[in-house]
Amino acid sequence: MKLPALLIATLSLTLVACGNEAAPGGEAGATESATAIAEIAAPAGKSWAETVAVTPEGGYLMGNPDAPIKVIEFGALSCSHCAEFAAQSAEELRSDYIASGRVSFELRLFMLNALDLPAAMLTTCGAPETVIPLADQFWGWQPNMFTNLQAAGQPQLEAAGALPPEQRYAAIARLSGMDAFFAERGIAADQGAACLANAEKATQLAAATQSASEKYKVTGTPWFFINGKDIGTQTWASLEPMLQTAGAR
Repeated sequence: MKLPALLIATLSLTLVACGNEAAPGGEAGATESATAIAEIAAPAGKSWAETVAVTPEGGYLMGNPDAPIKVIEFGALSCSHCAEFAAQSAEELRSDYIASGRVSFELRLFMLNALDLPAAMLTTCGAPETVIPLADQFWGWQPNMFTNLQAAGQPQLEAAGALPPEQRYAAIARLSGMDAFFAERGIAADQGAACLANAEKATQLAAATQSASEKYKVTGTPWFFINGKDIGTQTWASLEPMLQTAGAR
């Protein structure tokens, strides 16, 4: 499948915007539960907040795979609204909801622009259980990426974007500082270089984004589903009450 045009276009300092203020998503009514759901114990010696599996659609699911409340986030690593959601939600979502066994959380990485491809390739370069924590850390570091790109300047960005795929993503990673960021967090330089040269993986990531756009009508990030119901873009302040309404209380 061909890469969507926005992913192969010349890199620009003016990035595709994340979020979608015009389409905030549906109401939470379909997720209502008459009673609170009891906590579900993890198997002996395990913690739901440390249980991660790769899903058939390429997402990373943290928590009880049979949780009665299932949250899916389509998130872009270059998206500032996703970074805000991660900063506000990560600790509470894990400790109060995922750890209870009542809620599972699946992250599906979404490609908004050419920066998201190398970021996603490096974030998923290690073991599955590291992906969500690395994504959260990357979102916290994200402003540094934009500072580095501004310092690099438009000519270098355009030159990187014009390289063949097996060289392009490594060049973007160097200009943005992603390579150093992930090297400091356990993705060794040679390991990262191999992941960035994997053009097939880039195509898979882009195809997953195209599929999400067509199948789930995702038009911005972060975009959420609760138990299959499309609730669109949300903040943690708006999403948490929906979890409680659904029975996680």
